[in-house]
Amino acid sequence: MVENEKVNKILYGGDYNPEQWPEEIWEEDMRLFQLAHIDVVTLNVFSWASLQSDEDTYHFEKLDQIMDMARSHGLKVCLATSTAAHPAWMARKHPDILRTDFNGMKHKFGGRHNSCPNSPTYQKYARMLAEKLAVRYKDYDNIVAWHISNEFGGACYCENCERKFRQWLKERYGTIAEVNRVWDTAFWGHTFYDFDDIVTPNMLSEHFAANRTTFQGITLDYRRFNSESILNCYKLEYDAIHAVTPDIPITTNLMGPYQDLDYHMWADYMDFISWDNYPANDTPFEETAFKHDLMRGLKQGKPFALMEQTPSVTNWLPYNSLKRPGVMRLWSYQAIAHGSDTVMFFQMRRSIGACEKYHGAVIDHVGHEHTRVFREITALGSELDKIGSLTLGARTDAKAAIVFDWDNWWATDISAGPSVSLHYCDEILHYYKAFHSLNIPVDVIGVKDDLSRYSFVIAPLLYMVKSDYDEKIRTFVNNGGIFLTTFFSGYTDEHDLVTVGGYPGKLRDILGIWVEEEDALPEDGANSFTYKDTVYQAKLICDLLHTENAKALCHYEHDFYAGMPVLTRNAFGKGAAYYVATRSDAGFYQTLIGDICREAGIEPIIEKTGNVEVTMRRNANGTFLFFLNHDEDPHDICLHHAYRNILTDVSYKEGDMMPLAGRDVAILMEIPQ
Repeated sequence: MVENEKVNKILYGGDYNPEQWPEEIWEEDMRLFQLAHIDVVTLNVFSWASLQSDEDTYHFEKLDQIMDMARSHGLKVCLATSTAAHPAWMARKHPDILRTDFNGMKHKFGGRHNSCPNSPTYQKYARMLAEKLAVRYKDYDNIVAWHISNEFGGACYCENCERKFRQWLKERYGTIAEVNRVWDTAFWGHTFYDFDDIVTPNMLSEHFAANRTTFQGITLDYRRFNSESILNCYKLEYDAIHAVTPDIPITTNLMGPYQDLDYHMWADYMDFISWDNYPANDTPFEETAFKHDLMRGLKQGKPFALMEQTPSVTNWLPYNSLKRPGVMRLWSYQAIAHGSDTVMFFQMRRSIGACEKYHGAVIDHVGHEHTRVFREITALGSELDKIGSLTLGARTDAKAAIVFDWDNWWATDISAGPSVSLHYCDEILHYYKAFHSLNIPVDVIGVKDDLSRYSFVIAPLLYMVKSDYDEKIRTFVNNGGIFLTTFFSGYTDEHDLVTVGGYPGKLRDILGIWVEEEDALPEDGANSFTYKDTVYQAKLICDLLHTENAKALCHYEHDFYAGMPVLTRNAFGKGAAYYVATRSDAGFYQTLIGDICREAGIEPIIEKTGNVEVTMRRNANGTFLFFLNHDEDPHDICLHHAYRNILTDVSYKEGDMMPLAGRDVAILMEIPQ
């Protein structure tokens, strides 16, 4: 879909399930789609039950009709494989397909994603269905993408998985002696004598709570194994489809910072990233921006696809408030501003039964176009037609990056200490929001990504320093880069074994410090420190550290460790490394990040104005600035270059003030001087 020659504009549409409706409704839907400027539909997402009635019998007649209807009405298709929910007969005749949950309970038929990823039955029939779909529809020139399954997720702890886990460990570690070493099973006399001694780590074995385990190494490896197991199911379908239609890109819809699956592992096998964005009405817009940037970063900054969002309302929150007028448009453009080349919804027509019948849709239960939501959808569709191909493929040129790593998320999540209030994503967001508040573009990258394109890299809570990642950081800083990390960093290797010799382990020479102890404060506890004549709180964790080569920039002011460093800077080679020994508040992060960005020569796109979010994308057509006013009140923006608003065709000179109404959007194309 992204970078696809069949696509010449921002695609607009979403999940369409005509099989839930009588055929006389279909033509009316086509009329309404045309009115709303809908040009793409995702089909066949949950149709396995109707497509395959037993091991050998397939029924494609209705899908043929639907595909022909879409083609005859000029609609592009994102064709799904339907494998997210297996048919009832499959569970009845082949119970090995059913998952066992974390508590050890074997499931019965029901729900979705109830298929064991290591079930031979599931793997066989999912691959076969994907292949049959590819063969049947390979000549439809309106298929712009393949959509495998739907929102992969969850975990299984059944006998299939237990056997496969043992095999995975043999391939990874070779011998049971090495397994015992990396899991430190000498502790509590937990030694394994044979691979057959190993069981899945859940509430029947190693765990005493969801995120509390007696052996973190076992659980960490099982999370890796589970992510890889589910990925292998995706790859089975990918390979079957790609062999038949090698020129049609293939994806599956991800879910932002979703803990169960390591999306950096997955990204290598996705032709483009797509994801489903469902913030609550009170979700801070900076958090949604972070999720978009995380998804963009999975493919080194390439554009992604917004595969799903709700046109109006969700139905799974405690209080399902409506999106206020203008918010659907605003949030759609936020996705585009951060790298999306599509705007797509779930769902196109509101279903009449089951758990999402009150979830929003383009076409409501009333069945006609005379609704507020449909009018807003139509207006946005008209604007996207006007934008055309101008912004397609545009990239964000960021000189700063934040490292996000699923292994570190998993490891800190199951760590036995230091605080139950310590959450990986929270620490990432503190720093991300500082960049966002300063209108400074930032990429969200993984540990495998190249650092040389950046001037400033932050890795909050880099608890686990895997393999030779310290060498990558060391080279980056030595060559002139600026690096920052935080408390609870450099403690362990990739097996969650502590690096002895003093924290922060392999990062010690780069940071020029030695951490002796850490004080975990209760939620209502705080120390303090002064930075640039302002007093800030020190919360959650307070590292007690000693400088070696680093310079202390500020110090704790209370308790027995008053006078010990809170913030340090170490000159290293041509660059510098900062260490933040505690959690503080937004004002501190904003000030610190602003100072370091100036040191690194990184400038904001434009000065901050209220809750106006500003991003920049560039392609061969030019440079585009996106202004998104998340306030209800208007703002005036002072412009520093000449621009044309591609939504309104209004032009501005350098120094002009641009009015931006509440919840309004402006996309300015820079006019060359």
